Order: sequence, then structure tokens, then C-alpha cells
Amino acid sequence: MKLFNEAKLKKYIQFFLLAGSAGLLATGCQTYKAPMANWRQGNLTEAAREFTAKAENNQTNKNTVIWRLEQGAALRAAGQYRESIAAFDAAEERIDKYDEQAKTSISSETGALLSNQAQLPYKGRDYDKVMLNAYKALNYLQLGEPDNARKEFFRAAGRQKDAEENNKRRIEKSEQAIEDLKDSKEKGAAGGKEMADKANADPQFQQKVATEYGYLDGFPAKAVYVNPFVYYVSGLYFLTATNGDQSDLSLARDAFRFTLGSIGENKFIKQDLEMVDQAANGTPIPPTTYVIFETGCAPERGQLRIPIPLFLAGVKDVPYVGATFPTLKKQNGQLPSLNITASGTTETTVLLASMDNAVGQDFKNELPTIITKTLISAAIKAAASYGVNKSMEKQDIWAQLAVKIAMTIAQLAVDIADTRTWNTLPKEFQFCRIPTPTDRKIEISGPNGELKTAVTIEEGTVNLVYVKSITATNYLLSVTQLKLK
Repeated sequence: MKLFNEAKLKKYIQFFLLAGSAGLLATGCQTYKAPMANWRQGNLTEAAREFTAKAENNQTNKNTVIWRLEQGAALRAAGQYRESIAAFDAAEERIDKYDEQAKTSISSETGALLSNQAQLPYKGRDYDKVMLNAYKALNYLQLGEPDNARKEFFRAAGRQKDAEENNKRRIEKSEQAIEDLKDSKEKGAAGGKEMADKANADPQFQQKVATEYGYLDGFPAKAVYVNPFVYYVSGLYFLTATNGDQSDLSLARDAFRFTLGSIGENKFIKQDLEMVDQAANGTPIPPTTYVIFETGCAPERGQLRIPIPLFLAGVKDVPYVGATFPTLKKQNGQLPSLNITASGTTETTVLLASMDNAVGQDFKNELPTIITKTLISAAIKAAASYGVNKSMEKQDIWAQLAVKIAMTIAQLAVDIADTRTWNTLPKEFQFCRIPTPTDRKIEISGPNGELKTAVTIEEGTVNLVYVKSITATNYLLSVTQLKLK
């Protein structure tokens, strides 16, 4: 006896196809994609408007933090410092809530293993948190509010101090949650853990992962949890915020030493350390101009789909078994350095901090647990798909086909990676320092003498010139100044 006539079959298949397609559009296509066109073209005001719109439309959901971070950076680049602080405040408030929840919740990690990683809240990575407070501090300095800047530099320092332990604890919690699944009463969890273990142990899968992620060796970092840029600018602040206060000078000395230890031999920082010692002995700080150069874009995340080997022993007739993992890609095409000329002498900016390396090392540290989490989730979904197909065995072939099509579409719809990352961070921070010329005129140019821009240094003993460039084709997008002393 036929269970479906032909007309009903068509409607049945159409229903599942439409439902599955809707799910694919609503879920599978919603990987994080920042509107970067205006940003890369140097249209900073328009980029800030776009990111603000995104942030306002995502005020209370899983993407709130990442959009607020993008908004804060874009507004800062556009010179809207007060608005930038507000955006970063909103991000920080939510990050702090997530951090508090993480301290008290013991079940969130297990629940996360059974979910699509892209559907979980973006809680902010450690380098996000450090940069958030550093940017807020610089915004406050730009607005002439040094006391507020001081608070943010202390918060950034605290976050840097805690970052390594936080990361270690987070990975340990994830690994323990994964291990605990073997005794979990959650439906399919134990089986998912077993299947994921088999996949991870499969030589073909291991080779595929090694091949696909070999590029991560190009993201070296001596100390991923230390951002030398943040240490350095805080050192400049504490050096100049004091009138001989030894405690501030001690903080400046420590910050410069941390920076030197992170980036290695550097004549500029050695000069700064000499200046700290002179100031401690009562010698006035000589007129000095610092140049900070933000260039390029931080890495972007994409996704990679890898078919899972035939590890589902005894499970047959699963139309689609695969898993999608995040990838990381460097963004190139940046202006490589700046020349700073004053009184006939030229200095070239040198690397202070590579966000490529910081982001890349953080990605590498988390990748093993990300792979295992994704495999567990994929295995549970595959087993569920098998169960549905099994339940349809007594139906006729057309009904079975309709369900298989729908289940395949549903699998694809939720098979996405977490591609969220702070895209508007720069690729590199560079710096140099020069004695402020008596005529207070400097010339900024590209590495080959191109893009010459004349700058008159404003009144002040110690001045910071902040230069931003995103690509080598949009040149120097902004050149701003602030008086440190």
C-alpha cells in the first residue's frame, strides 16, 4: 500500500526543500562578515557609520561584543573619540558579564560542545580585551582627560597580566568538558565523544588537518599574551604624567623593560629607559616627538569544510558527514613603514607589535579544542540524521528521499565555522622617536620617499604623532597629534 499519492509526495518534498533551504539561508549563511570595503578604501566616516548600524542592530545577541569592538575602532579612526569610548564601554560591560559567568558556571562548557560554535556568544579574546582598554586610554588622552586614561592603562595592564592564566584555564576547562562527555547523560554526547576520538585518531584526517593548517607556522609570536604596543604607550603615559613622581617613573621603567623584553634590541626603547633614569634624577625631559604608525589589517577568519572519515561504525546511510572549521588568513598590501625627517635627519619606523602574530598564536592555541568540539557536534548531528533516516525505513522510497534531502540540507545549514574576529585591528604597530626640531616641522613619507606629508608639531615638551594607514593605496588616512607633556 502506498503511503503517499504523487500529489502529496510533491508537496512533501517541496516542504522539506523549502524548510531546509530557509534554514540554510537563515543559519548557514550567517557566518560573521564585517563590512570592510569602505574601511579598506579609507572611507573612515562611512565605515564608522556602517559599523555603528551593525552594532545598533546587534545590541543584545551573540554578536554584540564583536560589533561593538568594530564600531569602537572605526569611530576612533574617524576621530569620533567620545563615541568610540561609548562603543568600547558597551563591549566591555558585556565582556565583564561573560567573565563573571565563566567563573561561576560549570555547565556552559559542556553545553557549548553540543552546539554549533558559531551560535555561541562572542565573549572577547584576551587580545581584544587588552586592545579595548588601550584604545580607550588613547581616546581619553586625545580628549585631554589623562586621569581617565590612567584608569584604562591600569585595566589594560591587569588584562595583560591575567591573559596567560585565563587562556590556560579556558583550554583546561574545554578539555575537561570534552573528557566528561564520555559519562554524560546528554543525548548522544558520549557517542559523539567516542566518534570524535576516532576521527582525531584517523591518519587521513590528521594528515588533512596538518596540510590545511600548515600555514599557521607563519604566525610566530614570542609572547602572545604580551602586547608590546600597549606596554609602550602606557610607558610613555607614565613617563610624562609625572612631575618627578617616582612611582609613575617606576611604572614607566617597567613598561619599557617589558616592551624591550618582548621585541628585542631596540635603540628607541633604550633611549626611553635612559630618559626615565634622568627624570628620576631630576633632569628635565628634553623635547621629544614620538610617532606611532598603525598599518594594514589584522587577519581574517574564513572556513574550511573537511569530510569526516568513515568512523561511524555501524551507522550507515548518512547522506552527509562533514565538519567545517575556522581558518585564518593574513591581510597583506599594507604600507610597510614610514620615514620621519626632521632637521635633515631621517628615522624609519620599526615594528613594535604584530597583531598578525598575536591573533595567529591565539588561534593556534585554541585550534585543537576547536577541532574536537566541532567533531563532537558533527558526530552527534550525523547520528541524529541516521536516526531520522532509520525511522523512515517503513515509508516508501519517495518519502525516504524527501527526508534524506531535508536532513542533508539541515546538516549543511548548521555546518558553519565561527569566523568572528576583530577585523578593524591593524596588522602592525610601528614606532620611532626623534628630538623635536627647533622649528617643530617634520616630514612624514613612505619608505621610498613617496606620500610626503608635512606636519608642524604642536606646543608641548613631549608630543605623540599618530598615523594610520590601512592599505598602501590609500596612503596616510589620518595624522593626529596629542600632547603628552
